[in-house]
Amino acid sequence: MGPRETLRTAYDAIGHRRLRSILTVLGITIGIAAVMLTVGLGQGAQQQVASQINALGTNLLVVSPGSSTSTSGVRAGRGSATTLTTVDAQTLADSTVAPDIEAVAPTMSGTQSLAVGDTNWSTSVVGTTPSWLQVRDRSVALGRFLSADDQADAATVTVLGSTSAEQLFGARNPVGQTVTIGSQSFTVVGELKSAGSTSTTDQDDTAIVPETTYAARLAGSGSANLSDIYVQARNSSALSAAYQEATNALVAAHGVTASTADFSVTSQASLVQTATSTAHTLTVLLGGIAAISLLVGGIGVMNIMLVSVTERIREIGLRKALGATPGVIRAQFLAEASILGLVGGGLGIIIGLIGTRVLPNVVGQPVSISVQAALLALLVSVVVGVVAGVYPASRAARLAPIEALRSE
Repeated sequence: MGPRETLRTAYDAIGHRRLRSILTVLGITIGIAAVMLTVGLGQGAQQQVASQINALGTNLLVVSPGSSTSTSGVRAGRGSATTLTTVDAQTLADSTVAPDIEAVAPTMSGTQSLAVGDTNWSTSVVGTTPSWLQVRDRSVALGRFLSADDQADAATVTVLGSTSAEQLFGARNPVGQTVTIGSQSFTVVGELKSAGSTSTTDQDDTAIVPETTYAARLAGSGSANLSDIYVQARNSSALSAAYQEATNALVAAHGVTASTADFSVTSQASLVQTATSTAHTLTVLLGGIAAISLLVGGIGVMNIMLVSVTERIREIGLRKALGATPGVIRAQFLAEASILGLVGGGLGIIIGLIGTRVLPNVVGQPVSISVQAALLALLVSVVVGVVAGVYPASRAARLAPIEALRSE
């Protein structure tokens, strides 16, 4: 019996037991679809976390103040102290001190009320320098960004994020318009291109003003204390060196040691690694749970094949009496199991691909399915079918013709 005849016979046998075969295929289908979607959810989460962190800027380091301690001895969280100054930013921008640092953007920030006529909107106002645009890897959609003259003159100008601009001006062009920040009038000179939002932060809901203007007009007392210092390394390979240079420079400037530092330097790479590692662990966990359903599907295939062997003892005996070798009998039952696994896998992939379109709208999370993952799922389904059919096929091949023929 050739391969074509073996497949035809296997297909006919499956067709004669249609309902049982459909239920068996359903087990494989559910298992493959569950594995694809859970792994896809995990991979989508990893990509989303990485893109959200990368959206902070290219080759980015963030220098934050340390924690403060009240007079009663209560310590606040990291970033609550006022230990960073514009002098620190100037130190880090010195190429002789930190040659692997490309640009530095000191920031002061706080929540302020913005008003245009009768319309008002509360948003994060950031005081910074012209280098912020480069360091944060942002670009301007309308108008211009802050200039060196704006910084030197403490000009009352602002660049709005797209969300803030929409809330204040609607569909109107905000460039050239006047907006009140706190009690001060500012001229809008530009609007940033949208950078998107995360589940907790809208990066487009902001107003950027010169750092000198913020210190003189919005901070209340001309304070030179910074909220953060954003540092851009020359390139990704220099990120580690820039991290070390920034740490050493500030340790020396503040007269502290690494263990008693009143600041912290956070590497973008470490954030990505930590976040994606956590997401990967969850992906493996979810994938393992989903794989249990695939195992159940495999057991279903084995069960249907064992039942098939029991029901078809006379058929097997007759085939062997007519000259069919144990190899031919074994091949037929393996072909049946493979077809069940292949059909179940194909349907599982189709359902998985449909799920990648539907599930993000339901759970609010992206689902990433690659071609390689789909092909691997199909291969796994076939392997499950073959492995589940090995024992029943071997059992059928070992039946003695005379015993099989007189079994009824």
